[in-house]
Parts: sequence; C-alpha cells; structure tokens
Amino acid sequence: MDLEGVLIPEIWIAFAEETKIEELKRTTRDEPDYGKLMDYRLEILNRNGLTLPEIQKVIDRLDPLPGADEFLRNLRKSHELIILSDTFREFALPLMDKLGSPTLFCHELEVGQGGKIEKVKLRLSDHKRKSVQYLQKLNFEVIAAGDSYNDLGMLLAADRCALYNPPDTLVSEYPDIEVARNYDSLKEFIYRG
Repeated sequence: MDLEGVLIPEIWIAFAEETKIEELKRTTRDEPDYGKLMDYRLEILNRNGLTLPEIQKVIDRLDPLPGADEFLRNLRKSHELIILSDTFREFALPLMDKLGSPTLFCHELEVGQGGKIEKVKLRLSDHKRKSVQYLQKLNFEVIAAGDSYNDLGMLLAADRCALYNPPDTLVSEYPDIEVARNYDSLKEFIYRG
C-alpha cells in the first residue's frame, strides 16, 4: 500500500501550505517522473533556504487521514501489510507511530550542515514494482493500493490492485484498474478476493 494520499495527507502539500510556496504542491499525481519531481522540489527548498527541521515541524502536526488508523488495525488482523512509499524515513517515522508502526519501505535523505537536504538517496529505482515482484517470488499473493502515477508499477505488477481516491486523469488513463473512494470500499475490494 502507498502512504501519502492513501493513509496520511500529502506531506509536500502540507509544507507548501505552511510556507505559502504554491510550487511545492506539485506531487506524483501531477508529475510521473519521480526523479524530476524531487530535483524540482530540492531546487525550490534551496532557493528558499528551507531545511529538513522546518519540514519535520509541519510533519509533526500531521495526523493520519480520518479512518486510516482503524482501517489498518482491522486489515492487519488478517493480512500482512507493507507500505511501499516514495517518501523518506526522515519524513515518515513520526507518522508511522500514529499508524501503529506498520512495515515501511521507503527512501532516505542525505542531510548536510544546518539541516539542508543535499540529495535524495533512492533505495532502489522502481522499488515499488520490484518489491511486489520479489514478494510474488516468495509465493505471496499481492494486493496493492495506491493513488498516483508513481504507484502504477506496483499496481500493475500486483495480483490484484485498486486506485485509492486517485485523480480523474489517472482513472481515465487506466480504466481497467478498480477505484476505491473510501476505506470501506477499499476494505471490500481487499476481502472480495
């Protein structure tokens, strides 16, 4: 399962609202090339002198989306859960506590003097899709849910998949992928199997 937009608010949008920098509202819902998106974001952070501790202050005030913690608690009673995210450990760890500490596979940041984000350390290119494929090699049936372009590799590789509250453009481009608009419909999709 993806993290941002599915279980927690979009971190970059929350930070954009805090800083009043509209350019930071661009997410993987808008830009399918994650590397290009992160270069864009880092350039904006550097231009404005913004640091990791400033982003973390905003993250500390975020809560899971309404109903997300209950949805996960119930799901984990009968299913293994791995969150595959293009976020960073430095962003996500405080939020993982609020979600009951599920397993999280994500990237890391290289942080320099004064908390300046120097660069993104991607765990593995296309890690979501590859994680699904490795789990399948271990003979797991994989059910995936995500909301953005960067989730498509994971979704299309999974045995079954659903878009969770995706933008309309993604729905029209991938009409064969089921859409869930709330946790009840996502739960129904998962258990239908």
